[in-house]
Amino acid sequence: MDGTLIDSEPYWLAEETALVESFGGVWSAADGLQLVGSSLEGSALILQSRGVAMTTQQIIDHLTDRVMARIAGEVPWRPGARELLSALRDAGVPTALVTMSIRRMAEPVVAALGFPGFDALVAGDQVDEGKPAPECYLRAAELLGVDPARSVAIEDSEYGVAAGVAAGMATIAVPLHVPLPESPSYTLWPGLDGKTPADLAAVLAARRAGAQA
Repeated sequence: MDGTLIDSEPYWLAEETALVESFGGVWSAADGLQLVGSSLEGSALILQSRGVAMTTQQIIDHLTDRVMARIAGEVPWRPGARELLSALRDAGVPTALVTMSIRRMAEPVVAALGFPGFDALVAGDQVDEGKPAPECYLRAAELLGVDPARSVAIEDSEYGVAAGVAAGMATIAVPLHVPLPESPSYTLWPGLDGKTPADLAAVLAARRAGAQA
């Protein structure tokens, strides 16, 4: 969700900075980018190491509430994301939102789409191991009733891409704030603007052909 469907990373960075500074610490843009794609629990531990004297759950609740308030004011959709999702729905392709944000934060974003965009939602508070572990994507495939090897994962972060690849999915990286290198393990796109279900099918077909070679 964050960085792929919506560009919420600036919201997270602003709230992380304000939180750390409220405890007398310093938090930079580079610090924030290190957390992109990671679980909220892992992010909370790092924030605690920077002097934030709150429990892990308190940090998660505080940041989630603040970022949700910002998103309620303006949902920063990534170019092409809603259009591709709508086209997939029209084509009857099962879709799931897989995010390390907690469910109560993801649900309002899904509702803001304006159409029934997803058949399933797997959030960070619904899995035991967050990205880069594959659990979240394997759970999504299970909920959809699809074979992970016949599925496509779209991600923007190193942690997310690793999770998709580990789940055995054809993975497309659309980096935003953190660059990702070329790799034979995934397909690198500059973004989703103008992309269609046929483009996703081509990536999946190429990945499956390579796996069978």
